[in-house]
Amino acid sequence: MSLEFEKYHGTGNDFVVVDASLPVPDRGAFAREVCDRQRGIGADGVLFLALEGAYRPPRVIMTLVQPDGSTAAMCGNGARCAAHWAARRANADAVMIDTLAGTRSATIRDDGVAVEMGAPSFAPGDVPLAGDAPLVEEQVGDYAVTAVNTGVPHAVAFVDDVADVPVERDAPAIRNHDRFPDGANVTFASRTASGFDQRTFERGVEGETDSCGTGAVAIAAVARRLGLVDDDSVAVSPPGGDLRVTFEGGRATLSGPVEREFEGEIDPPAPRRRDSTA
Repeated sequence: MSLEFEKYHGTGNDFVVVDASLPVPDRGAFAREVCDRQRGIGADGVLFLALEGAYRPPRVIMTLVQPDGSTAAMCGNGARCAAHWAARRANADAVMIDTLAGTRSATIRDDGVAVEMGAPSFAPGDVPLAGDAPLVEEQVGDYAVTAVNTGVPHAVAFVDDVADVPVERDAPAIRNHDRFPDGANVTFASRTASGFDQRTFERGVEGETDSCGTGAVAIAAVARRLGLVDDDSVAVSPPGGDLRVTFEGGRATLSGPVEREFEGEIDPPAPRRRDSTA
């Protein structure tokens, strides 16, 4: 049986979107297949979305399954795509998004979607980190790293120019370092005249992506903590486009464009048969 899907991206961070009411017995296998850029549709993850339109504002339950079959608690660009998807169906300009990292509000604007991302945390138990102290500008591998949770864990390193960083070579040693018992996304940032350039190696994708919303929030949060900026609004530019992170009362909001690319149908992978023994 074929399965309807839509394809979205937020500043190049792309997702296959599936209505969660449609039957997908093995979501992990489905994500591994469709996210493959050589043999599948190609994406940074699959968003399974369930719209609860009776609420005002409407609510959407978001589950992100990554290309390795794991489930991510939060994704900033994914949440913005989910908000756009739900708003189109509910004919609304504001939605609530239920994620594994908590409920987030989102607003549809003429220039894109803004989603509330919560308060970044540097607490060791929240990242999480091995040890009882925050990790702030400490050497991890070849980089001075600061750890923060923005819905998912990030290791942030400021460099002279992100274009010079061999991300695929250097990031895995940080992503899998003992200081991060659950692993971490690795985000590199460099100062520009208008804000920060960004490159991110995403846990679960196990590679660099064109954009990472939680990574953009992580850059802004760490830059404020280190005294690199004191503004409540920080511009962050991953390879896929421009994002903006604003703070109010310690809570961050991520804003940027969202595009619905196309729709289609795909055959989900057949369920695996389990061997039985007498």
